[in-house]
Amino acid sequence: MTPLTTAPGPVFGRRLPLVVGVAAAAGVTAAVLSPPDVVQGDLVRLLYVHVPAAWTAFLSYGITFAASLGWLWRRRPGMDRLAAASAEVGVFFTALAIALGSIWGRPTWGVWWTWDARLVTTALMLFIYLGYLALRRATPDPLDRAKRSAVFGVVAFAQVPLVHFSVVWWRTLHQPPSVIRPGGPTMDPSMLLVLLGNAVVFTLLYVLMVRARARMAATEDALDAAQDTHPLAGAAVSAPQLATARSEKTDV
Repeated sequence: MTPLTTAPGPVFGRRLPLVVGVAAAAGVTAAVLSPPDVVQGDLVRLLYVHVPAAWTAFLSYGITFAASLGWLWRRRPGMDRLAAASAEVGVFFTALAIALGSIWGRPTWGVWWTWDARLVTTALMLFIYLGYLALRRATPDPLDRAKRSAVFGVVAFAQVPLVHFSVVWWRTLHQPPSVIRPGGPTMDPSMLLVLLGNAVVFTLLYVLMVRARARMAATEDALDAAQDTHPLAGAAVSAPQLATARSEKTDV
């Protein structure tokens, strides 16, 4: 066996998981202690997780977009790994946002799912980035995979503003923006503070997850490179040519 020439760093690191854990505990505490909403009651606490999950999904796809442009410009493998890791984490947060929105919608709207513009465009965004990940798995050559994924990652980002402005362009069931909107937020300041605090928690969690996934990808690439440089033991052993040996014995 031959050791790797460059040892990969720890997957999760040391300080960041502790910071994320403390921040998450503070975020949960703030969400529990925040006052109930006049209309939604305690259901408003779900929005302290649902909205940050959706925002983090947007952030994830924004990083995939930027890293894809970076790869097309500089062709650095690290950009490809960052784009892929961010897309994977974005898919997770998109699915989480859809699930939490469904749980919130059942007692509020009376349905788990409806063909609302925001819901449909968000589900479409999820499937687009699942397609991005499927494309990566279906392309074995590293250079082709990085090139096709980078183009896909740039084009797919067009779905993000479509999701954000869907509640403005098509006034369906989902309420319009209450934080990022002209004229400022419409939320109570105490609730807005809890929401923004949890957005910071989700951003830290995103950084932790992307860093871990990118380090794992770097380790996989290093292992593949080492395997190409040093063939597996026994690769040079071939099956005996029994027919040839039997023929030579007959001639003798």
